[in-house]
Amino acid sequence: MGGRIGITEILLILLIVLLLFGGRKIPELMKGLGRGVKEFKDASKGDDKPAGTEKTSTEPEKTKEKE
Repeated sequence: MGGRIGITEILLILLIVLLLFGGRKIPELMKGLGRGVKEFKDASKGDDKPAGTEKTSTEPEKTKEKE
């Protein structure tokens, strides 16, 4: 068989995943998978920042107070 996955096998796997999880749950699963891959890449690069803190500013927020 050679260990290669063909298009028919990929389609069969996708059909099974769709049947198991439903159409609404799959986007949530993919977002979670994407976050996991991003965290893994960041960790392998040696970044010590926790996830979700990439765009933090050192300046305090300015608030407008109306009297």
